[in-house]
Amino acid sequence: MSYFEDFEFDLPSALLERLVLLFSKMTPGALNDETVQGVPEAQGVYQLFFNNELVYIGKTDAGAGLKKRLLRHARKVQSRRNLPPGTVTFKAIRVYVFTAMDLEDMLLKHYRADGPHPAWNNSGFGSNDPGQKRDQSDLKDHHFDKLHPIDLDVAITHHFESFPITAADFLKFLKTELTYTIRYQSTGGRSRRAHADLVACQIVLTEATKTVREWLRQIKGALGANWQITALPGYVLVYKENKPYLHGEIIEG
Repeated sequence: MSYFEDFEFDLPSALLERLVLLFSKMTPGALNDETVQGVPEAQGVYQLFFNNELVYIGKTDAGAGLKKRLLRHARKVQSRRNLPPGTVTFKAIRVYVFTAMDLEDMLLKHYRADGPHPAWNNSGFGSNDPGQKRDQSDLKDHHFDKLHPIDLDVAITHHFESFPITAADFLKFLKTELTYTIRYQSTGGRSRRAHADLVACQIVLTEATKTVREWLRQIKGALGANWQITALPGYVLVYKENKPYLHGEIIEG
């Protein structure tokens, strides 16, 4: 043997092989708040399953954290049509040493080679509220929000003791109760303060429990003709406007 030799270790392939093997031996857990609490806030990779079929592969760094990311996903799959409770599960692996390698991309390529591309990757599933500029976007057939639109027939119970209540306060309450976004008009610019009309509008709550659709109808009736409530596949808009949306359902008062 000479005094010098080359040695090349294929770290990405070795890591991928170990991750795939470990994933294959794991048992999925229910994607809900209770189960996810047992996951550490650490960097790593994870898989989501719908009806036992792999649909999403993701990764997090230490800043985002596995628990935080999985809790966000657990919230996303609630109150959605065509997603019965208990049908979405997950597996997660903490990876102590992260390199410059894109583990998510490596895993996607591996599983895509063995079967179909995980359906929720590149479907809008992992994104947050896309913002007002995307409200008129044409959603493709495989988009998560089109396959699993928000459920407006979820029952919501309020706990307010004084009546009436402003539309602004009740919309703020709905935002905290619902797992999908309700975006309403602000005073303008970067302000998060509700529009003056929402603050001035009074709603008399005659019942404790109604569906989201029924609450929105009551708010629309109180706000009047100048305001529009639109249910898009992924979220709800409450704006002082009168215009159609490509995938929007107008809520009448």
